[in-house]
This record gives sequence, C-alpha cells and structure tokens, in this order.
Amino acid sequence: MSTNHYVALPDSTRVPLAGARVIGPAHPQTPLTVTVYLRRDPAAQPRPDVYELALQAPTRRTLPSDDQYAATHRWLDTDLKAVEAFAAEHGLKAANPDPLARSIQLTGTTRDVADAFQVTLARYRYQDANGAPQTYRGREGQIYVPAELDGIVTGVFGLDDRPIGTRLLIRRAADSVPVTRATPTVQPGAFLPPQLQAPYAYPAGTDGSGQCIAVLAFNGETPPGVPSGGYSLEALRNYFVNVLHQDMPEITNVVVPGVGTPGNEPGQDADFDTADTSGEIMLDLAVVGGLAPKARIVVYFSRFTEQGWVDVITRIVNDTVNRPTVISSSYGNPEASPGSRWTVGAMKRVDAAFANAAEKNVSICCASGDDGSRDQVHDERAHADFPAASPHVLGVGGTRLAVSHGQVVSEVCWDNGPGSRTGGGISKVFPVPPYQADAQVPPSANPPHARGRGVPDVSALADPDTGVVVPSVDGVHFNQIGGTSAAAPMWSALLARVNQALPGSAQVGFLNPLLYAKFARGVLRDITQGSNGAYASGPDWDPCTGLGSPGGQQLLDGLRAL
Repeated sequence: MSTNHYVALPDSTRVPLAGARVIGPAHPQTPLTVTVYLRRDPAAQPRPDVYELALQAPTRRTLPSDDQYAATHRWLDTDLKAVEAFAAEHGLKAANPDPLARSIQLTGTTRDVADAFQVTLARYRYQDANGAPQTYRGREGQIYVPAELDGIVTGVFGLDDRPIGTRLLIRRAADSVPVTRATPTVQPGAFLPPQLQAPYAYPAGTDGSGQCIAVLAFNGETPPGVPSGGYSLEALRNYFVNVLHQDMPEITNVVVPGVGTPGNEPGQDADFDTADTSGEIMLDLAVVGGLAPKARIVVYFSRFTEQGWVDVITRIVNDTVNRPTVISSSYGNPEASPGSRWTVGAMKRVDAAFANAAEKNVSICCASGDDGSRDQVHDERAHADFPAASPHVLGVGGTRLAVSHGQVVSEVCWDNGPGSRTGGGISKVFPVPPYQADAQVPPSANPPHARGRGVPDVSALADPDTGVVVPSVDGVHFNQIGGTSAAAPMWSALLARVNQALPGSAQVGFLNPLLYAKFARGVLRDITQGSNGAYASGPDWDPCTGLGSPGGQQLLDGLRAL
C-alpha cells in the first residue's frame, strides 16, 4: 500500500482485539459512513481554563452564550471545503456538516472509503466474554490523510466497528414476581431507588425539577427479527406509578444520525441476547427517574463503536434543544490494554468533548467498572476504565451498603472478589489533573509505577447483594441489580437535585476541582475498608471509592456557602 503524499493521523494506531483473527476482507461494496473531525480555527478566541472556571462558586461563574461558544469552537470554512474536495476526489458523499462539533460524515463503498484513508479493512472473528463467536470490521496500523489535510483532520471514526462500551451492571437474581403486583419482592438489604434518599441525604424538598439528565444508551446490529435493545415505556410506567407511587418521568429519545443506530428497540423476553443492553437502559432510567422524578430525561441512542461513542458525546454536549445539565454514563472499557477497544485518538476526542461540557457547566458521571483493578483484562496488570478515567468527569466507584431505618449501619468498598468488585486505578493515558495534585494519588501498581489520573472520584451503592430492584424490559419480572452502572445514575440524580436547590440558575457543573479543594473531608462518607485487587481502600482518597459516598445535603450546603 502506497502512502506517498499521505501522513499518518496521530493516535490512530489499531491492533486486533485479543484473540481475534482475520477471516476475510471487508465486503467492498457495502456502504460505509465515517465521521471526520476538523481542527478548531487557530484564530478563534482562546478557550477558558475549565479547571479555573470550576474552582469558582457555581453562582459566580461566567458562562458563554451560544454565540460565544460557537465563535470559540468554530472551524475554518476553507478547512471544510478542503475535506469536501477530498471526499469528491474519492467518490465519497459529504453530509451532516456540524459546525459546533466541527465534524462531517463521508459515505461511500467500503472499498472507496478504505482507499481514501489508505487502510486495509478486514473481517475479524473473536470470542466474547461468554465464549460466543462474534465478528467485526477492523483495521490494523494507522489511518492516513493527504499531506494537505495534515493538522486539519484531527480524527476519523467508523472504519473499525469493534464493540466498545461494556455494560457495567451485575445481576443478582430475577424474581418471578408478576409486574402487576403493587410491590415486588425486595430481598433484605436491597433497595428501591427512593429508599436511598435518606442514607445518602438527598436534599429535602428537591425532585430534579427544572433539570435535564442525559442518559447514554448503546445498541446496534442484531440478527433479523431480534430487537437491538432499549427500554419499555409500559414497564417503566407501571414501576414508577404502581411500585414507587410517583409520577411517570418525562422521557425523550434522541438517535444519533449516521451511525446505524436503530434507536429504542426493547426486547420482550428476558432471555434475549439484548437483555443486558435493555437491562442497562432500564436500570439507568429506573434509578434516575426514581431519585429525580421531576427531571426531564433524554435518552441518547448510539452504537457500541468508537464512532458511536465519539459522535454521541459530541452530540449531547452541543445539544441546544434539550440542554442537559447532567450526563450519566454506565458504560466503559479498559483504557489501555493489549488489543484495546479504544484508540488513544478516540479517548482524547471524547475527553475533549467532556472538557467542552465543563466549559458549559455540565456535570458528567461515569461508572468506573465492575471487575476490580484488572477491569476484565487477564494480563496480571491493573487497568483504569474509560471514560471514567477522563480528568473532566466524575468517576463513580462502588460500595456495599447496609441501612437500618434510613440510617447507614455500614458502608464498605464493594469487594466480592474477581468479577464482582469496584473498578478503579491509575490512568495510563491521562496525567494527574491539577485537582488531584494534593490528593496523595499513589503510583500505578504496574511497573514502572508511573503516576496518572486517579479513578474514581466518588462512590455509591454497587454491590448486587445490596442492589437496587428495577423492572425487567420484558414487563414480567423485577431484577436486583448492582454494579457501578447503578452508582453512576445515583450521583447523576443527586447532582440534578443539588442544581435545583442552588440559587438562581446556578449549576454544579464540573464538580471535581471544588470537590477536592473544598469538600474532600467532612462532606462525603469516607470508605476505608475493602479493596479492588491491586488497590486498597483507606482514609481520604483511594483508587477504590475515591473520596467517598454521597452526603447530598452537606454537598449542597457547602456549595451554597461558597
């Protein structure tokens, strides 16, 4: 393959998934759409320092108007025209230009798209975590762009469609209780979401009114006739109205265009292969809606691919219609491992979108993983989970919670052994952020014991043995579920309610800098017992439960006092 007059796109290197092998070339005539991201206009106004912005009291932050934000993040029209000319030269159709995202989608045959970016696309076969054979379209090595687009094109996503975004939930059991009963069977020690308000001190008199919570939802290709995953409005309505005795939350769907996402397609049977996909979405909506019942919930559907991730996060951050104030993500994968699902370029692009969210005063809560420090990688090393490892999000770890009459009896690190323990660790990709400079973040457990961003920042209930009881998508059963997939929406709902109680239109936004600087002690419940494998819980911050579990009213009081 010739790369004359072409240059490699930085951070685009790919290797096959662990255990994957080539089974043949990609189908050359199959339509393929990639998303191309462009640089910011070098002459645009400098971006604000989001760390400095986040250190200000929420009521004192100066936020950009839509026009100011657009001007700061604009692209160059000549850059766009250069990419459109490149597309035409290779027989590709350019569509969906998005000035705020600085992205455009190019569509053509698989052969033409591969030729345009000087890559070889093949079909790979591998075994998933359950031993089932799976395939994906993949590539190896780097992506190339013409020399005249060097520095203009900053990312190309969609060539490789390996799945990204493991669902971070752990099922305990499905109770054979008809959903029509007023109350499901709740095992001793388990919770319905509203029962967490007292032990976690969700601010009294708040319900999420005036807030919008974005919930990430991923699905994708399935065999013909099999739903790809989603939520059941009927099952949720019965749960909220007849089980929790509250109003049905307002739920809106947004489908990211151009990535082949079918949108909301819930299965009707708990044994479908989509059960975990639908179960994840049902869990997120049940927890968010149960703890912030008056918040508007917008479910953003995308595909389990690198392109789907980058495009959906960018779409949420730039959504000027729904304007989310909090984003909840219950998915992730190891950030750096053999045969990684993430490229460094994709992680940096997603992190850049998170930084843009911080600039807009939007909070992001991300689950930190459910397989301890190894994070589903069996190489005897520790791994942090992304996107929780982004320095611009609130990474959420997991605990085991015991409550009596609304009061916490004990709360320890969730640690049921390999396969069922909180994720956390030290990033290999992102350096120690300014707000963790004094947090005594330890070096990585891996040689050469480098330092990096520590994960998580906070924690909440995640042990499935003390999990939350939510409805199944089949409309027939309830499930007792744990995982940091449950903890992240708990924090999302909490921050929405804190937002509601702040003066005026103030929002928590990017919490981490203030959290570490002002509320590292005496606000959250410090978790000091347990481990996640390579790391142990202890006083103050640790790579298992961060700074601790919610003290909602205390956090609100602290923010008000600023």
